[in-house]
This record gives sequence, structure tokens and C-alpha cells, in this order.
Amino acid sequence: MASALHEVTPFLVILILIATLGPLQFGFHLAELNAPEDVITCQKKSISALQQLASLVMSKDGSPDDGADCIPMSRSDFAAISAIFTVGGLLGALTSGPFTSARGRKLPMQVTSAFYLLGSIVETSAGSVPTMIIGRFLTGVGAGASTVIVPLYISEIAPPTQRGFFGAFTQISINVGILFTQTLGFFLSYGSAWRWIMGTGIIIALAQGLGLVLLPESPAWTASAKGDVGHARRVLQRIRGRGSNIDEEVESWGHGAGKPTSEEEALLVRNESTSTDASGLLSPSVGAQHSARVHLGFLQVLRDPITRPAIIAVVGIMFAQQLCGINSIIMYSVSLLKDLLPISSALLTIIISVINLGVTMAASPLPDRLGRKTCLLASIIGQGTSSLALALAIRFDAKILSAIAVLFFVAFFAVGLGPVPFIMASELVGPEAVGATQSWALGASYVATFLVAYLFPIVNAALNKAFGGAGWVYFIFAGFALLWAAFVSGRVPETRGRKDADEVWGRTRRVD
Repeated sequence: MASALHEVTPFLVILILIATLGPLQFGFHLAELNAPEDVITCQKKSISALQQLASLVMSKDGSPDDGADCIPMSRSDFAAISAIFTVGGLLGALTSGPFTSARGRKLPMQVTSAFYLLGSIVETSAGSVPTMIIGRFLTGVGAGASTVIVPLYISEIAPPTQRGFFGAFTQISINVGILFTQTLGFFLSYGSAWRWIMGTGIIIALAQGLGLVLLPESPAWTASAKGDVGHARRVLQRIRGRGSNIDEEVESWGHGAGKPTSEEEALLVRNESTSTDASGLLSPSVGAQHSARVHLGFLQVLRDPITRPAIIAVVGIMFAQQLCGINSIIMYSVSLLKDLLPISSALLTIIISVINLGVTMAASPLPDRLGRKTCLLASIIGQGTSSLALALAIRFDAKILSAIAVLFFVAFFAVGLGPVPFIMASELVGPEAVGATQSWALGASYVATFLVAYLFPIVNAALNKAFGGAGWVYFIFAGFALLWAAFVSGRVPETRGRKDADEVWGRTRRVD
């Protein structure tokens, strides 16, 4: 353990903090409309318990500021504004995989920063529904791309023994973004102050863009895609620290230890490897053959019988992540929870976000200690049980129990379904398929997120009208949890402690 901790240098921490500003903005923009919804849509002038204090500061005579700055819209208009974020996210996720495979990790992260910046500017100045839709779409593209690229970058610069731990930083940063915007919403959901929530996105995007100047390119990509193993080794040594032995990591790139005595020697080694394969004296495993290929595309990984099971597993766990119902809380908690307790629903939402962040941070070592699959199953079963408890509590008007069930619902999500899918998406395949697999993963995630974001309020209202009362929709989420637990048990392998995709899937090296 001490040697693993020795590999964590201040430079590595700085790189991860800068990189995770991308996922942080995903969480920020995902939840930015939750608290100020009624204010933005002209339903109320304020939902903030602190509005009176704010009015004293904003108005010289101490009277409330009646100059409402809202955008008149229907319920379907607001649903479109909310859901378009996931459409942009889907586009960003699908296009960023091939882009990052071809152009590296740093440039695509800089592009996502530009999308975040432009989208935030449009949202802040929006005066109509179409303009707000455009802004949300642009930030969605940035969000979808960053949640493909950043986990990949982290997995390539983090020490191998701590990739699960640092991989959880993606979900932690998303939760920080959610908590941040929910807190801003509690204070600024009145009058025209809601525009400061959107404007804060501009500041974060600028900070990300400036920070990315410091980031080196991924050493693994530099070695595998550009063939510059020497430069990649120097970058990795700087990240790990001078005293760290990085030979094993460099060898995992498939180019030896990265220390050829000359260019001719490197070419000779490559040619000898090729001739040996041609002679049939040593036939490598299927996975090893794949590692010599050009990077696989989006459809190629689905057609390839070697990578297809990984795509099915990744798409499945990404659908599980969303269809167990987490975004019914993240996106609609203010309206959903307003009658549960005699306190502000915006304040209760902040409490939920704090618990989500705290549990995510506390549980971040668990994927490395207990295993990815174990955490997934515990999370799904816990969320399913909490969904059932929440449905029953709402049905029987048990307000305290309802609130407790919501808190456990969010906490169990943070244990596994939150961070683990992002980790596993890059561990189930070889380097040649990582970019395309990440695109499949986030594409599935955004499709599922769109389904929940757009259909949850509709299905919830329809069920409540058909059966009377409320809470029926959470019986559906409990049923989904049962199905996804069975899927993970049967179709998702454990990746903890596995050297490569061959070992994950039980493929062995054959020697004829």
C-alpha cells in the first residue's frame, strides 16, 4: 500500500483535478434547472427561503424586487429544455470516442471546454425558449464528450493499483457540480438572480480552459498512436515521480520498456515480432492480436465477436445506472420532495446532494477492495429496496420514511452505479477499442437519461391519475432494479485485479 501511495504525486493530483472540471460541469448543467424551474418559467417570483434577505440587499427601499426576469413557457417547453441537454450529450458521447482515439485526450478536452463556455454564455443571456434550448444543447455536447474523455485520461495517468480509486473521481466531480448548482439555486432562485447560476458556468469553463494548458498528453496514447515511446516514458516518469519504476507500465503499452538503444533496434524488434507471428511458431491470444490492430470504430466493436460481449455489458450497466431512477431525484427533486417534510424542498435537495457526494467519496476505495461487480450488485439491490420503500412510504403518506428512503436511494447509487460504470468501460476491452467502447457507454447513458428526464414526469402523472395518489412510479424502478441485478450477475465479469481484457473474459494465450 505504501508503494502505491508513493506513486501519487502532487502533479498527478493537479492533473486529475483539472481534468475533472469537465465532469463537474456535467453535474452542474444537469441540475442547474432543478431549483429555479418555477422562477425561470414565470410560475413563481421566488422559491428561496432567503429571498427576503436578498431583496434587502438588491433593493434600496427594502421592498421586494418585482422586476421578474423569466421566460414564459409551457410544461412541454420546459421538458424540451431539460431533455435537449441529453440529446447534446448523446452527440458528444458518440463523436468524442473516435475523435479522442485519433487526436489524443488533451485537444478533445479543450474542445469540450469551448462547448461549455459557448453554451453557458447562450444560457445566461437567453430570453426565449429556442435560445435556451440552443444553450442547453451546446453544454450537453460538452458534457457528453467530457464524460467519455476524462475517465479515459484518468485511467491512463493513474497508478495501475489505484485506477479504481481515481476512476471514482469522475463521479465525485459530477456530484460536486450537482451540489454546487443546487446550493446556488437555493440562494439565487428569485427574480433575475437565476441568471447568475447560468453565468457561473462561464467562470468554470474559463477555469477549465486555462487549466488544460498545463496538462500533458496521455502517455499511453502518445506511445500507442504516435509511436513516440521515449517521450511518453518521460511524461509518465514526471507524473509518477523520479523514484518510481515505470518499466512494467511502459511494457503494457506493447512497445517494450520504451528504452531502445536506437531507432534501428526498435524497427528490428518490430520486424522480428511480425515474422515470428507469420511463421506460426507462436500464436498470440486473440486479445493480443487485437492490440496490434488499428483502433476499432464505433460499429466495428459491435461486429467483432471479441469485443461484442464487452459492448453488451457496458451498454447494460449504463442503462442500469439510469433506469434504476437516480435522475428522477437529481432533476425533479424540488417538485417531488416539496410535500415530504416541512422544510424547503430546495434545502432538502442540498442535503441529498451532500449525502451523495459524501458517500461517493467514502465509497471510492470499495471498487478496488471489494471488486467492481460486487459494488454494482450492492448498489442495484440497495436502490431497488429503497425504491420499494419510497413507493410504499409515499402511498401511506409516511413523510419521514419517504425522506429517509430518498436518502438511502441516493447513497446506494453512490456506492456502485455512480462510479463503477465509468471505470469498467475502459477495463472490459483492449486499448484498440477503448475510445469506441466509451462512446457506446456514454451513448447508452444519455439515451437512458433522456428516457428518464422526458418520461418520468409524464409516466408519474399518468400512473398517479390512473391508480390514484402518488408514488406508483417507484414500483417500476424497483422492478427495473431486479432485472438489472440479474443482468449484472450473468453478463458482467469482474475486472478488479485483471491485467488486461483477455484475463477479464477468460481468454488464454494459445501456443501451438
